[in-house]
Amino acid sequence: MPIPESQLESWSHQGSITQSSNTYNSIKDVLEHRTAPYSGKKFNVFLQGSYGNDTNIYAESDVDIVIRLDDSFFSDLALLSEEEKASHKRAFSDAAYTHVDFKRDVLSVLVRQYGSEVKIGDKAITINANGSRRKSDVIVATQFRRYFTFRSSSDSEYVEGICFFNGAGERIANYPKQHSENLTTKHQASSRWLKPMARVFKNMRSRMVDGGLIKAGIAPSYYIEGLLYNVPNEKLTSSYQDCVVNTLNWYQQEAKKVDLVCANEQYYLLRDGSHVCWSQANCDAFIEATVKLWNEWYV
Repeated sequence: MPIPESQLESWSHQGSITQSSNTYNSIKDVLEHRTAPYSGKKFNVFLQGSYGNDTNIYAESDVDIVIRLDDSFFSDLALLSEEEKASHKRAFSDAAYTHVDFKRDVLSVLVRQYGSEVKIGDKAITINANGSRRKSDVIVATQFRRYFTFRSSSDSEYVEGICFFNGAGERIANYPKQHSENLTTKHQASSRWLKPMARVFKNMRSRMVDGGLIKAGIAPSYYIEGLLYNVPNEKLTSSYQDCVVNTLNWYQQEAKKVDLVCANEQYYLLRDGSHVCWSQANCDAFIEATVKLWNEWYV
């Protein structure tokens, strides 16, 4: 039997807001304190992830925070001509205060405040939960520019994002603000179905992990949001049941999978071997398990 409308409606509700807001604001205050070693630099602290996008569910307790250094930046020049690349090289010099310096200083600020509750992960600095404070991941990033044209420092076109480095030293570039803004635009264009449906699919994912239908980590929230971003607006309509069925049928029967994009519209959604793309096999496994959950619902 299909999953009842009442269950889907329950799953559509947003998770904790107050605790997440208080956690973000308290950590933001610490990062922005005037005694921080980087206080004289240009930087920006903002949210990314499910809480920042209003798609968080009760099972998602983490607060994802970005602190981005804006005094320097990394560039993607792949789309530029050789002449433009040369112009770019002449226009800018290497930064004296680097991402390595910035991450070291941010870490020192967090350790000074939270002590042993701070852990260094592969991509982020984690602050463990304590009392009413939720577990948080702080991404220490630098401004990133993907150039389309470059004639001079005052005459160029680029899209602005963030970049950071994992434990292996590999650079990862992403565009969280575009992701969030595009989700909101899509949400409004789909008669406000997108964000509740993102929460529905995330809750189904949690149920499938608990039931052994899929492995944990196979369907990150970021990619579920990206998948729904590609669903035609007319498929998101009428009821939660219709939205789920329409989405699953669209993906299996109509979607041109090679053309699907991430919600930031800077990367393709489905590609193998990329830090910023969902593997086709994992996406297929998620959809197949969702169909199974739908068809064999028994509660």
